[in-house]
Amino acid sequence: MTEIGIGIVGGGYMGKAHSVAMAAVGPLFETHLRPRLEMIAASSEASAERYRAAFGFARGTGDWHVLVNDPKVEAVIIASPQETHRAIAEAAIALGKPVFCEKPLADSLEDSRAMVAAAEAASVPNMIGFNYIRTPASQFVRQLLAEGAIGDVTWFRCEHTEDFLSDPNEPFNWRCDGVANGNMGDLAPHPINATLALMGPVARVMADLETVHHDRPGGTVTNDDHAQIMCRFESGVMGHIYSSRIATGRKMGYAYEITGTKGAIRFDQEDQNAVWLYEADGPEATRGFRKILTGPAHPDYAPFCQGPGHGTGYQDQIIIEAKDFLTAIDTGEAVWPTFRDGLAVAEVIEAVLTSAERGGWVNIKDMQ
Repeated sequence: MTEIGIGIVGGGYMGKAHSVAMAAVGPLFETHLRPRLEMIAASSEASAERYRAAFGFARGTGDWHVLVNDPKVEAVIIASPQETHRAIAEAAIALGKPVFCEKPLADSLEDSRAMVAAAEAASVPNMIGFNYIRTPASQFVRQLLAEGAIGDVTWFRCEHTEDFLSDPNEPFNWRCDGVANGNMGDLAPHPINATLALMGPVARVMADLETVHHDRPGGTVTNDDHAQIMCRFESGVMGHIYSSRIATGRKMGYAYEITGTKGAIRFDQEDQNAVWLYEADGPEATRGFRKILTGPAHPDYAPFCQGPGHGTGYQDQIIIEAKDFLTAIDTGEAVWPTFRDGLAVAEVIEAVLTSAERGGWVNIKDMQ
């Protein structure tokens, strides 16, 4: 076993999740590299000290530059606001330090491209944080598709629906201002990432965006509440993506349906330990979707629990990400999803925004 010093920029929601993951991943997955929680950076010295004490880091700092430049910090995790991602990543990459960056890759397509260029020119291990697609269930679905379990895919639908802003009386907050903080910057990257992971490259999109609740107590909303996206994949298959932060009743509606010539698949993150599989064989009278509960036979499940059906949770997805990041560093081989995969999501988002503005279909290649 070899220790590796971890530095995390940001101690909030995702900073805490990554701190817990790095503390747990070594014994859980028996990784060769064992993380050492070396330093955490926050917006002030006081906040950094609070996070340091709570999460178990050796040191804290109110300046991310100090963290990135510290020789004991050997790998950097970026869990700060997206407008800070490029500067932090480029500084770490210039020092040859591996970087894991939370989604979205950056707050603009230009910055996303710059981050990919820097990482690939330096041959530095890099990953982007799309955690939901890493559930054992969704990893299993990717296997089923690769094996042709449902024949040729003929239709795909994906959504990410939540309701944290469904109440028009919910006060104005930072999520209500600026395109990068709206539905398209916050929620949409997840179903777009899932779409690319399950179906491959998107060829073109036609999109419609809407702000439903324009005025909230304390301010005027300047970004979108929900979006619908028709898409055509490079494979020729048709698809649809929907994302919303005003989907009343939905808490974690990261869901998809895949129809094929020999069967179909359904998945819903609110029941993240189950895959619904339909196989079009046998007598018609006994056909139907069957519920498959995840267990040790499915990817990345066994390290958490030896009992099928016991299930994994949100934090476990982040631990799986931590394992993948350490694997990329240890082997020197890229592990999906890299910065370039994050750029692919950013290109689709740019095409969606362009389509919504112009009206009509937009080719993804025009964004590249």
